[in-house]
Amino acid sequence: MDLLYCMGEFTHGNIRHLVVMGIIKGLRVIAAFSHSCNLICVHLCASVANLLNRLKTFGHRFTRRDTDASPPQSVNLSSVARPAIRTEKLAKKYRSGQEILTVFADLNLEVHAGERLALVGESGSGKSTLLHLLGGLDRPSDGKIYFGERDLRALSDTELAEFRNRELGFVWQIHYLLPEFTAAENVMMPLLIRGASEEEAAKVSKARLDEVGLQARAHHRAGELSGGEQQRVVLARALAGNPKFLFADEPTGNLDGRTGEMIQSLLAELHRNHSLTSIYVTHNPAFARSCDRVLKLENGGLTKTYV
Repeated sequence: MDLLYCMGEFTHGNIRHLVVMGIIKGLRVIAAFSHSCNLICVHLCASVANLLNRLKTFGHRFTRRDTDASPPQSVNLSSVARPAIRTEKLAKKYRSGQEILTVFADLNLEVHAGERLALVGESGSGKSTLLHLLGGLDRPSDGKIYFGERDLRALSDTELAEFRNRELGFVWQIHYLLPEFTAAENVMMPLLIRGASEEEAAKVSKARLDEVGLQARAHHRAGELSGGEQQRVVLARALAGNPKFLFADEPTGNLDGRTGEMIQSLLAELHRNHSLTSIYVTHNPAFARSCDRVLKLENGGLTKTYV
């Protein structure tokens, strides 16, 4: 890398392009061989960030160029013939030494198209585990998961990675943004991994960032944004691929009350505007009440509840 700079063959912009393309190629390889690519990508992104920080020590820096909560929108579930998502006798178990830890078993769930579903329960009850299974980030120990008539257990790892990229959007409590890349570049990543051109990805990225009110911050690096702004970038990234389903795990957990309310309102607005089916894991009672339905995961079972 130092030799190339000394030869004057590459500009800073070219180096940025090479790094971005290298990340994308690496993520495509991971997606083809691992059904847990989303989790692996987190570690890869951290490694890339460390690499870029090391590059900065040589003096080569890349060019830098709140509203009230909306009321819940009711969904006519009776008009839907078939659930958008359903599970049959779903189970997840882990081995701990000589013992088997059962998180839940024989779990049956139906989520209808257009619904906003909140999952609540004590910490450690299995809410995030269930969301990971529904999102194809982990495989169940037993049982089946259907999206319409598609059985996730029947998909190969490659097919499952493709399904996640095209059908699902994810929002996490920790944003997992690449801090050395701009908001626009972070939003572009899912589309570039899919094989979209840079021009197409940039156009979609701009539209999504405009939608979450960050048009003026598009070319700021993720590390320069506030917590609320970072979470809005995450929302834009989750919707970049035009998914049908949005899964969010404690999307307001790391935010202050006012910013959390703004994100809640934005989630509701994006759900309506993009005709999504959304599942949220939350400890926030007000957020849960704003959804169409609230289910509590407790003692390995789901029960309808009011919070």
